[in-house]
Amino acid sequence: MRNGISSLPWFSLALLIVLLDQYTKGLASGGLEYGRPVSVFWWLNFTLLHNTGAAFSFLSDAGGWQRYFFSAAAVGISAVLAIWLYVMPRGQLLLALSLGMILGGALGNLWDRVALGYVVDFVSVHYEDHYFPAFNLADATISLGAVGMLIDSFLHRDRPMLGERKTGQ
Repeated sequence: MRNGISSLPWFSLALLIVLLDQYTKGLASGGLEYGRPVSVFWWLNFTLLHNTGAAFSFLSDAGGWQRYFFSAAAVGISAVLAIWLYVMPRGQLLLALSLGMILGGALGNLWDRVALGYVVDFVSVHYEDHYFPAFNLADATISLGAVGMLIDSFLHRDRPMLGERKTGQ
């Protein structure tokens, strides 16, 4: 049986992620000085940065076309995720949770790209002088959602892919 209206909690999760993501980015933009780290723990800073590229600032200095490319990609990916959530069989909770998290994160970063022309990043994790690229709540939920999808794929290897029929039974 397909999710249909039962996918509403997962769409609500995605909306909650977008709202929390935008709220935290607003706090960071209003409370932090651009590029100046504020130490939270020995391994964590809040540092306001603007990312015009993709993950890890990939293509951030490409001249501006990347804004439209990544926005279009996010719209396409979000549409696929929304349709997947709606038509997937009920009872696949980890997969639905993962898709909702990825959808919320993708929409949160899309909002920034369209409204601002860049994505607001502010979480900076480091060890001594080794820094992981700055990120935000949307990035974190996308990453956690991807891990959830991987775990789900290992736990349910026997489950057919979306649109695929079981054979040999």
